Amino acid sequence: MATRHLSTRPAEQHNRGRFLDAALTVLSERGVAGLTVRAVAEQAGASTITVYTRFGGRTGLLDALYERAFDLLGEELRAAPQSGGDGIADLVEVALAYRRFALESPARYGLMFERSVHDYDPDPALRSGVLRTSFAEFVAKIDRVCPPGVLAQECGYLLWTSMHGLVSVELTIRSQSPLDDWFLSSDESAHETIYRRGVHATIDGLGLRT
Repeated sequence: MATRHLSTRPAEQHNRGRFLDAALTVLSERGVAGLTVRAVAEQAGASTITVYTRFGGRTGLLDALYERAFDLLGEELRAAPQSGGDGIADLVEVALAYRRFALESPARYGLMFERSVHDYDPDPALRSGVLRTSFAEFVAKIDRVCPPGVLAQECGYLLWTSMHGLVSVELTIRSQSPLDDWFLSSDESAHETIYRRGVHATIDGLGLRT
C-alpha cells in the first residue's frame, strides 16, 4: 500500500511503532488539538527532529497514524467472538466490536472518518488501500448471509453506513451535556441496546439470513 512514508528494516519498524504508540496515546488523552509533533516526541521520550527524521514531517506522521488506526480496527473486528455457525450472530458481534473501537478513542475514530485534523488529508493511495482492505473483510462476512442475487458489497455498504451513523451520533451525544428530555438515558446499556436494535433492523431490512 503506497504512503508518504517508507519503512524497511525491522529496527526502523520498531522505532516507528514506538512513535505511533506515543501518537495514539497523545491523541486519546489530548484530542486532535493536542496532537503535535512536539507532544508525540515528548510522549516517546525523543526529540522533535527524530520524529521528523522518521516520518519526513508532520504529514508523514499523520499518514502513518491513520494507517495504524485502521490496522487496529481490523484487529478489533477480527477478534470479535465468532460462533462458527450462526453468520448473523457473528455479524452482530463484528458490529458491536466496531462500536467498542469507536468508543475506546473517539479522537482516533474522528481521525479515521471525520477529517478532524482540518489541514490534513490522508494520502489518496493510503486512504484507498485501508478502506478497501477494511471493507473487503467486512463484505466477506456479509457474503456468508447474503440472499441469492443480492450484491454482498451493497449490503455491506448499507450495514456499515448504518453502524457508522449510529456510532457517530452516539459520540456526538456523549460529547455534549445530557438532555433531560432525551429519550435515551445516559446509562451505557441504553446506548448499546439502541445500537443493537439499529443493527438488527438493518440486517432484517436487507434480508440477511444464516
